[in-house]
Order: sequence, then C-alpha cells, then structure tokens
Amino acid sequence: MHPCCIYPVRMSSLAPQPTPPPQPAAERVYAHVKQAVLDRRIEGGTLLTEGELAQAVGVSRTPVREALLRLEMEGLLKLYPKKGALVLAVSAQEIADVVETRLLVEEFAVRKAVPLSARLQARLEELLAEQRHHAREGDLRAVAAADRGFHAEIVRHAGNQILARLYDQLRDRQLRMGVAVMEAHPDRVTKNIAEHAEVLQALRDGDAELAARCVRAHVGRVKDLVRGETR
Repeated sequence: MHPCCIYPVRMSSLAPQPTPPPQPAAERVYAHVKQAVLDRRIEGGTLLTEGELAQAVGVSRTPVREALLRLEMEGLLKLYPKKGALVLAVSAQEIADVVETRLLVEEFAVRKAVPLSARLQARLEELLAEQRHHAREGDLRAVAAADRGFHAEIVRHAGNQILARLYDQLRDRQLRMGVAVMEAHPDRVTKNIAEHAEVLQALRDGDAELAARCVRAHVGRVKDLVRGETR
C-alpha cells in the first residue's frame, strides 16, 4: 500500500470505552426477585426475608426493603412487618380478571389488524417461528415470552396508545400465568401455537370476525384450564 493511502488512526477510537455505571442496589434486588417469581423459581406461598435476600444479592437491608415495596405495589408480593414478604400465588380471580381485560383489548385490536399489513404479517410469522423453536428446545419461559409478544404486536398495531399501555401493564401477570399453565398442561404448548397460526391465517384471509372468534376461543381457554377443564 502506498504511504499516502495509510490513514492515521484516531486515538479516540483506541481509547477504552467507558464502563456503564453499576446498577443501583435496590434495582438489583428488584430484578433478582421479580425474575425468580415470574420464572416460578420462587413459588407462590414462599416467605422471603430481608436478611436472606440481602445476603443473596450482596447488599444491605435498606435497598431490599425498597425493592420489596415496589414489588408489593405491582401485586407480586404481600409485606408482613417483621416477618418478610409473601410471594402471592396466581389466583383464579386474578386469572379471570386478566382474561376478561385481554378479551376486551384483543378482540378490538385483531379486528383493526384487517387488512393485514406486510410489516405486521412478517412480525407475526417471525414470532410464531420463535414459539416453535423454543417449544422444540423445551424452554417454556421463552415460549411464554414469544406467545405474549405475538398478542402484544397485534395490540400495538391497532394504534391506540391508551389500550397499548393498558395491555403492557398485564405483561408480568401474563408471563407468570403462561408458564404456570404450560407446566400444568404441557400439551397446551402445541395447541397454543396451532391457535396462533389460526389467528394469523384469518388475518391473512382478511376475515376480521373469524380472527376475533379465534382470539376469543384461544384466550378464554386459560380460564377453563384453571377451572380444571382441559380443552
């Protein structure tokens, strides 16, 4: 290479990149407990103590209290002074409330998805492929996340920001319930994927009412399973 073609190296590109600031202690405790609850590594009915959590995360008790208060506000825990925090189990009433809210939002949103745009179709096909991949790997938590993403994408596409925010507030409850149902009914993984494919096909066909009926049947089965009815 000719010397004139050698470009000088900018020293700024060789400088070490700044390391991100450490995560606040309360945020670390919050993330640690919340993920364990959502993944069901900590089951409902478990009593957590400040001392145990402080030792597990390597922090003092003050940020533990802050994190537990935040999780109580989100409905995942119930605090008992001087005893600890009880992880709340998923109740039949909570599931009924979530399913009812989902139906109100999702039936509206899926009708708005007709005619199906190329962008939305491509994204739903991608999420459906992710669900199949995670199902083959046996990763129920990843299946639940992709499952929830499939529905959320349709809701976001409706263009109603208030409904989209409301739906996002259900995210944690949906993930926890999704994992619980799939663990109790392993056959639901394959059935859920098949039902998502039916919703997508109805959207491809431009049949808004059929898509809404598919969503109603699919989401309603969660409540049936909690009642002990297998479909």
